[in-house]
Amino acid sequence: MTQTIPSGLPFMKMHGLGNDFVVIDARDGVVRVTDAIVMAMADRHRGIGFDQLAVITKRDDADAHLTFYNSDGSIAGACGNATRCIARYIMDETTKTDLTLTTVRGILLAHDAGGGMTSINMGQPQLTWQEIPLARDVDLDALPIDGAPMATGMGNPHCTFFVEDAEEVDLAAMGALIEHHPLYPARTNVQFAHLVGPDHLRMRVWERGVGVTLASGSSSCATAVAAHRRGLTGRRVRIDLDGGTIHIDWRNDGVWMTGPTAHVFSGVWYL
Repeated sequence: MTQTIPSGLPFMKMHGLGNDFVVIDARDGVVRVTDAIVMAMADRHRGIGFDQLAVITKRDDADAHLTFYNSDGSIAGACGNATRCIARYIMDETTKTDLTLTTVRGILLAHDAGGGMTSINMGQPQLTWQEIPLARDVDLDALPIDGAPMATGMGNPHCTFFVEDAEEVDLAAMGALIEHHPLYPARTNVQFAHLVGPDHLRMRVWERGVGVTLASGSSSCATAVAAHRRGLTGRRVRIDLDGGTIHIDWRNDGVWMTGPTAHVFSGVWYL
């Protein structure tokens, strides 16, 4: 049954390192989200503005279920920073320090890392061409694309370029081009990264269905995994994004991501 909201749709605006979200808590009912609603709310001039919209719903076998939408209305398979923001919101609400959240990616574990930091286990990376997915069987460590980028799945497809200087990349032009590369039938997130020092990367991100963004959790995980596979770093990596710093730790039980979150404001969207 669709929830009736006579006066409007309550929402929260949150961000993780500038990667910003509208979050709708629908645990007390059902909110039917349409492409038109997503795109209207995503408009940064006439709406609220966000990289992704997240809907929280009840789940009997977990603390909550999360569904993500990109700003163009498409479904996002994973959204690490939004997951961290929502985990922090539920932790503050319940006083729990550990949560179990479900997404189309599967079961994600969240942990209060202290000092205002929140950790999420994003699961193991997808490292076959079918899982990512790619259009055909190719070398995932050196794709047949100029620059020999690497392919990784983290619930979303990712294409990671290691370059001399990520600051010098025309992110808008290159990101838009690679997102729609025929090798990626479901489109892809695109990252450009360079090595700053031991286990320390600088990265910039173009998100599938969004565009240039200040940060991306799943992209950070994919880049850390790719950097280790290429022999550039160990499994614990600091990544400096346009919006701040995040820490990735590829453990035996999955890729853990730790960083700050912010609840910016709450409001009501009038339909």
